[in-house]
Amino acid sequence: MPARAGALRAAVLGSPITHSLSPVLHRTAYAELGLEGRTYDRFDVDEQALPGFFEKLGDDWAGLSLTMPLKRAVIPLLDGISETAASVDAVNTVVFTEDGRRTGDNTDIPGMVAALREHGIDKVDTAAILGAGATASSALAALSRICAGEVVVYVRSAARGAEMRQWAERLDVAVRIADWDDAERALHAPLVVTTTPAGVTDTLARAVPERPAALFDVLYDPWPTALAARWSAYGGAVVGGLDLLVHQAVLQVEQMTGRAPAPLDAMRKAGERALAAR
Repeated sequence: MPARAGALRAAVLGSPITHSLSPVLHRTAYAELGLEGRTYDRFDVDEQALPGFFEKLGDDWAGLSLTMPLKRAVIPLLDGISETAASVDAVNTVVFTEDGRRTGDNTDIPGMVAALREHGIDKVDTAAILGAGATASSALAALSRICAGEVVVYVRSAARGAEMRQWAERLDVAVRIADWDDAERALHAPLVVTTTPAGVTDTLARAVPERPAALFDVLYDPWPTALAARWSAYGGAVVGGLDLLVHQAVLQVEQMTGRAPAPLDAMRKAGERALAAR
């Protein structure tokens, strides 16, 4: 269903939220598409405050972007979610539709696939994931679309490993869980996806092989990470967090405005300028 006609407001919610580039990307898209009067803001909202925030939303709202820690907390507040969002129990996009429904989607997963394909990576035999948090489950869902064989997930705890096995069963992906102490082995995979917080993979940079394949590092600030910098210096393909952020934002803009295609190049350049100014 399309977003509400005449609805002009949208925003990104999360906590913390001041670092978010989403307002820059969405506002750039509105300007490029000639959508005057539309606004896109950011609000610091945690899990406890989320239901109250939803209660105050009027008919002038077209949609919301959600970041941590709200991607799962929002689901009980919605009238329905897409199959993509349901596959990992995570919603990063809410659209308020003409019929009054609040529907959730996950644009991170197709955004990851699009970012990889933009760099010529549309099929791999095997892959490795560093980390096992919420982003890792989305990465696993993305890999289910492009990876023909086993995905090895490097984790710090048995509990996280068990969670990733559950996601793998749901997504029908062949997964092997490995201990974080062996994470250097991941760097020899045809595709390495790192989903850990800033600084966690820095010590792995010294172990990058002389001829690395492809790295997808979901961070964008600070950038490049130590791992991404060494990877690039050795000639490997690098996909960064800004690539993911832009591609998932493109899909959000299209859903919230009903206008397609969203201006990917202009959004990316705006994001690059904003990061350079930090």
